[in-house]
Amino acid sequence: MERNIALKLMYNGTAYHGWQVQKNAVSVAETLEKALATVVCHPVKCTGAGRTDAHVHAETYVANFRTTSTIPCDRIPLAVNTRLPKDIVVVRATQVPPEFNAIGSCHRKEYTYRIYNSRLGNPFYVDRAWFYPKHLDEGIMQQAADQFVGTHDFRAVRSVGTETRTTVRTVYYFNVERRGDLIESRVCANGFLYNMVRAMVGTIVYAAEGKLAPEDIPAILDSGNRTLAGPTVPPGGLYMTQLWYDEDVL
Repeated sequence: MERNIALKLMYNGTAYHGWQVQKNAVSVAETLEKALATVVCHPVKCTGAGRTDAHVHAETYVANFRTTSTIPCDRIPLAVNTRLPKDIVVVRATQVPPEFNAIGSCHRKEYTYRIYNSRLGNPFYVDRAWFYPKHLDEGIMQQAADQFVGTHDFRAVRSVGTETRTTVRTVYYFNVERRGDLIESRVCANGFLYNMVRAMVGTIVYAAEGKLAPEDIPAILDSGNRTLAGPTVPPGGLYMTQLWYDEDVL
C-alpha cells in the first residue's frame, strides 16, 4: 500500500542551487531524493513547500513523497540523515493523508532576512547574513516595511522568472528587529513571488539610506515598476523560518 510521507527538514543552502531539481546544478531536492531512494529502495519524487533560490537557507522546510516501503516513520529521519551531507537534516517524518501536498497544503510562509550591520565583518556570518558596514536605522526600515503589509500587487518587487497566474499576494506582517549588530526582517505572506523578499528588504534598506521615503512605497507598488524599488539583496541572508499547515507535520 502506498503511503504519503511528510518530512520536516532544515538545510544550509550555501552549497546548493536552491530546492528545485535542476539539470546542471546540485539542488536540495535531488540530494534528498537520492538519499531517500536508498532507504525505501525505489526512486523517489519529493514535493517541496516552495522554490527557495540558490544559496538560500531553511530553518524549517516541509517536503512530501510517496512510498510503498513499510519502514516506520520514526526510523526514517535517522536512516536518511546517515545518507545525507551534513548541511541537510531531516528532523521528522509523518504519514499524511493522500491529498496532502507540501506546497498546496501550506497556508502561509515566513521568511527571515538577516543583515550583519557592523563596521567590521564577522566570519561566523559569512554566507549566513548580508554584511552591511554602513549603519542602518531599523526604525526607518520598520516604517518602510509597514507599507508592504496587506493585499497588494507585488510586481514591483519580483524578478522575472517563474510565471504565476497573479502577482497579488497578502503580507500578514513584516517586522524589523535589531539584536546588537544583527538586523532581522521577518515577513509572512500567503505566498511569495520570485525574489520578492529579497527585493522588499532591498527597498527598506534604500529607505534607511534615504534613497526613497517609506511613504513612497505604496506608489511604487501601484506602478508595478521593478526599477523604482530597491535592489535584490544577496541570497545568503535569507532563511525560510516558518510554515503553516492544518496537518501536524511540524
